[in-house]
Amino acid sequence: MKTFDASLAWERGAQAFTDQRYSRAHSWQFDGGLTVPASSSPLSVPLPMSDPAAVDPEEALVAAASSCHMLFFLSLAAAHGLVVDSYRDRATGYLDADAQGRQAIVRIVLRPRINFAGQQPDAGVLAQLHHEAHARCYIASSLRGDVVVEGAG
Repeated sequence: MKTFDASLAWERGAQAFTDQRYSRAHSWQFDGGLTVPASSSPLSVPLPMSDPAAVDPEEALVAAASSCHMLFFLSLAAAHGLVVDSYRDRATGYLDADAQGRQAIVRIVLRPRINFAGQQPDAGVLAQLHHEAHARCYIASSLRGDVVVEGAG
């Protein structure tokens, strides 16, 4: 079994707490030494208790799904002899009530735009690469909501 660690730090400081008006700003620290400013989304907790410049958990989940798909796609493309020059994605996560009525990210849509060196793969090969990348992406496999690829190319 592999494990993956992240540390989180938040401090109240001098602010009140029980009035629910405390700052949700905190930080994530990762094993490579990177510290990322994090906060609740202003869509969930209004300003000034949220920090709109920080990464919120919903954005992080969407980015993780997008990144996981891309990493498997790149590996599969290379194994098929395809050279990828660039891969860009504008992913969107949708927060809504799930089948049990709980708030959840119920769908993530990936919109990859990929540039290949040399000959472009045909639509069938491209679709198969995305299908296999999705099947191998353990982030997508860990989620209850759908992760779909739209307009891949």
